[in-house]
Amino acid sequence: MRRTVFPHKLLPWLLLAPQLAITLIFFYWPAAQAFRQSVLREDPFGLSSTFVGLANFRKVLNDPAYLNAAQVTVVFSLLVAFFAMTIALFLAVQVEKIVRGKGFYRTLMIWPYAVAPAIAGMLWLFMFNPSFGTLAWPLRQLGIAWNPLLDGEQAMALVVAAATWKQISYNFLFFVAGLQAIPKSLLEAAAIDGASRRHAFWTIVFPLLTPTTFFLLVVNTVYALFDTFGIIHAVTSGGPGRSTETLVYKVYNDGFVNLIMGDSAAQSVILMVIVIALTAFQFRFIEKRVHYG
Repeated sequence: MRRTVFPHKLLPWLLLAPQLAITLIFFYWPAAQAFRQSVLREDPFGLSSTFVGLANFRKVLNDPAYLNAAQVTVVFSLLVAFFAMTIALFLAVQVEKIVRGKGFYRTLMIWPYAVAPAIAGMLWLFMFNPSFGTLAWPLRQLGIAWNPLLDGEQAMALVVAAATWKQISYNFLFFVAGLQAIPKSLLEAAAIDGASRRHAFWTIVFPLLTPTTFFLLVVNTVYALFDTFGIIHAVTSGGPGRSTETLVYKVYNDGFVNLIMGDSAAQSVILMVIVIALTAFQFRFIEKRVHYG
């Protein structure tokens, strides 16, 4: 194996400098600022600040509204990750069976990922608006009292559907790539041995897809925790009655709406710790079941 040797010692650092600068400016610096603000009680206009230690964290963890946001986040994240990955895997398997026009269908499936989260939320809000939504009318004809603006469970179903639809395309792309990497000879051998398609999928295809599935599990978890802010803000704004207020949306509410800077910073630090711990747990325990063939 040949090794690449840089003749100039500064060249590697120059090549890494843009990425290091972006990481420092957009991650480490905001994280350090959040840590600093989390131990301070600040004036909303930044005119004065008082060091309070861990008082902000104690206040946040004893706040029923924050505990409710944590519960909503768990339910929302599990539903979005499960449905987004399951539907994407099903569609990827079905597209692989198509002989003609396979590329056309793949392109159609990828398009929704280009839609911004806020736009995706508005699309679903317009379709299911209780007053004029095109898909709300059939629900009323079925006798369903559909009004996600007043019903918390319906609001949760709507934001889960919007967030799932937005993420399916991303998952679909990786599942298709994973399916293409599986040797066809293995499936042909299973068919010769008399294995059904369902049996071949669960014993051959899905185990070989576990690296892709594990990667998407981590990505979808982070997506549900952070990137769905725009969808929730556009569709429900955390309502009704905080039924769709996730942890990241509560950070926004307390920090930018109510101007409680110390509590908002403490919540952002807690959320960051949760994400790091959850990702470490996934790599530590779930990755053991991943088969890298």
